[in-house]
Amino acid sequence: MSSSTAAFAQVTTLATHTASSAWNIASDFLIILVLVAFFFAFAWYVGRGPFVAIMLSYYGAYAIYMTFPYEKFLPQAPALTALLAHAGVYAALGFGFYVVLRRVVVSDFLYVGNIGLIVLSFLASAFLIALAYHVFPVATVYHFTPALDILFAAKAYFFWWFVAPAVGLFFLAR
Repeated sequence: MSSSTAAFAQVTTLATHTASSAWNIASDFLIILVLVAFFFAFAWYVGRGPFVAIMLSYYGAYAIYMTFPYEKFLPQAPALTALLAHAGVYAALGFGFYVVLRRVVVSDFLYVGNIGLIVLSFLASAFLIALAYHVFPVATVYHFTPALDILFAAKAYFFWWFVAPAVGLFFLAR
């Protein structure tokens, strides 16, 4: 009787672990999918020019965010509050650069095909995830799966995820 109970406990543990791992992988994939869908829908409905302005505003916002002199005034204590404060500062800086770039990037003649738009949406999403890994304190709030850790956690890969949207724009926007 005890061996069947032990076997049942092992099966239950394995099933719970497998379901938990599958859910974590699905949730991380869902995060990427939602970001890609957001960027694709934005570019589709608002236009390619504003989409390019958003992608380029990432770089300006990153430059100012990294030299932001008032970081000591941002909350550090509750992990979620700290994450939201840092992400809020970056989003505000990004929005400011978006407004400026939207006025400058008057690309009515910009052409990006649907496949290119999907690729650029993925690269923009990957940029944000890499930023979450290396710049924002996301690790204290959410733990990504080992599969995403392999792609985004290494410091050496941050450079490549950082330049990927710019390289994508260079080759895919005409």
